[in-house]
Amino acid sequence: MAENPKEDLQPKSYWRLRHDDFFPEPSFRSWSSYRSALSQTPHRIYDRLVGRSTDATELGEVRRRSENDMRRTLTWWDLTWFGFGSVIGAGIFVLTGQEAHEHAGPAIILSYVISGISAMLSVFCYTEFAVEIPVAGGSFAYLRVELGDFAAFIAAANLILENLIGGAAVSRAWTSYLATLINRPPNSLRIHTNLAKDFNLLDPIAVVVLFVTAAAAVLSTKKTSYFNWVASAIHVVVIVFVIIAGFAHAKTENLSPFLPFGVEGVFRAAAIVYFAYGGFDNIATMAEETRNPSRDIPLGLLGSMSIITVIYCLMALALGMMQRYTAIDPNAAYSVAFRNVGMRWAQYVVALGALKGMTTVLLVGAIGTGRYTTHIARSHIIPPFFALVHPKTGTPIYATFLMTISSAIIAFFSSLHILASLLSISTLFIFMMMATALLVRRYYVRGVSTKKDLVKFVVCLVVIILASVGTSAYWGLRPGGWVGYLVTVPLWVAGTLGMWLFVPKAREPKVWGVPMVPWLPALSIGTNLFLMGSLGGDAFVRFGICSGLMLLYYVLVGVHVTYDVAHEHEGVEEKPLRGKVEHEGDVDRSVA
Repeated sequence: MAENPKEDLQPKSYWRLRHDDFFPEPSFRSWSSYRSALSQTPHRIYDRLVGRSTDATELGEVRRRSENDMRRTLTWWDLTWFGFGSVIGAGIFVLTGQEAHEHAGPAIILSYVISGISAMLSVFCYTEFAVEIPVAGGSFAYLRVELGDFAAFIAAANLILENLIGGAAVSRAWTSYLATLINRPPNSLRIHTNLAKDFNLLDPIAVVVLFVTAAAAVLSTKKTSYFNWVASAIHVVVIVFVIIAGFAHAKTENLSPFLPFGVEGVFRAAAIVYFAYGGFDNIATMAEETRNPSRDIPLGLLGSMSIITVIYCLMALALGMMQRYTAIDPNAAYSVAFRNVGMRWAQYVVALGALKGMTTVLLVGAIGTGRYTTHIARSHIIPPFFALVHPKTGTPIYATFLMTISSAIIAFFSSLHILASLLSISTLFIFMMMATALLVRRYYVRGVSTKKDLVKFVVCLVVIILASVGTSAYWGLRPGGWVGYLVTVPLWVAGTLGMWLFVPKAREPKVWGVPMVPWLPALSIGTNLFLMGSLGGDAFVRFGICSGLMLLYYVLVGVHVTYDVAHEHEGVEEKPLRGKVEHEGDVDRSVA
């Protein structure tokens, strides 16, 4: 993978399409090279299973593959409002009505409490990693460092799936609320066809909205932040109105029966509405553009998510008290609820606020998705062409529009119901991996941890994961039972307690860290797996099919490109840059 030195002296145009920008790896230079690579697949898979990146590599060498830097212009204020803009959208305005009507009833507030607690546990994990490794890749970069390339690939594939489906789901919800705003049925603006159920309502408006928000996202991150401030402030006013007006028309009798679908329905709804919290991981991808990551990320991420959790619970309770759960409209719950209590004009305020909220969700989602994809392309899992950052805008134009086009295709065909269940399981799986990675980061460092400590740590971690899986499986198979929990819950406690008492920590966070380790990360593993078990079987079937396709891509492409990149400098004498430190903001960076 050596490059032509004469080529390096000439500035490269951003607008280019060359073979080496897509497949520069030796394994893909010819069919014979590719056949030779395939013959080494078992060896290469093992190499990538045990291989690890480092903080310095992600911050230095990997980041430089974008050729141009993203600009450090964001502060904690920007991140806080990006948190509002990224999270509050289709989840609360659409899924609340859908899940209250179908699974939880008035107890939808408990579903938001449960999923909110689980989300906050994940936020803690993300915050520590984003402060320590402030790069655009988010969880993909963190997992490359702690769990290796294979685990990072699984995360990358699910991240791409999560962002594709998230954008498609929100854009389709945007169309439903636009129809409500102009006083028409939610599906009236879609094209009705004879295709299979859940795929028969074509949505060209969703496609247009996706492309408009993506175009805005690539112009300038700071200018996008200005727009997001204003739009999110307006949205907060609408939310305050919804809460006050909702409680003004509240009837306590609408809360009875509180659990019409039982506890099982509450947890199943919690697993679905978890989608409403999923946007916060986009904020972690902006760490590379944050002026002072150690201060701004904890303030922006934890602050916005704490407020959002309270808002969600209040809005869910207001809806449940304003309208009986059987009468809630699953497509435009709040607008229809206000119309039914005599505030016909209020439905337009709500619909307009929902449209604004979904627009900022799509806008911030386009920013986050572009940065995830950029860092994934930096590792060559997808062609490095998509890692390029535009020299003038400082934004990843190619990566952003790659994801936008893919999401638009899904949005054109698929219903919100199909999208939400698949999105939740993908999101929960990634958050579970993040909690696992945090435990690995704290308790194992190569060259520091002894073999004895490593064995103790692995045993405790396996017990925590297996106990969590057992609890989730027992809940899914026997929702009314309790005997199984007498085994799985004490096992989880034993594994966590064993790690706390008998495994010494190999590393402490430099600036900001998750409190109560290993208890909070272990609880995050347990809650995420439990919520996964609360989803229906169809979600697991779709997740299994998608995972199978991901693994096929990894065996045929991913393992070979990452192997080539990892070994590209073998036999080449490198300049002794290790140990040199760059200072950017408050971040000390060892350049690999």
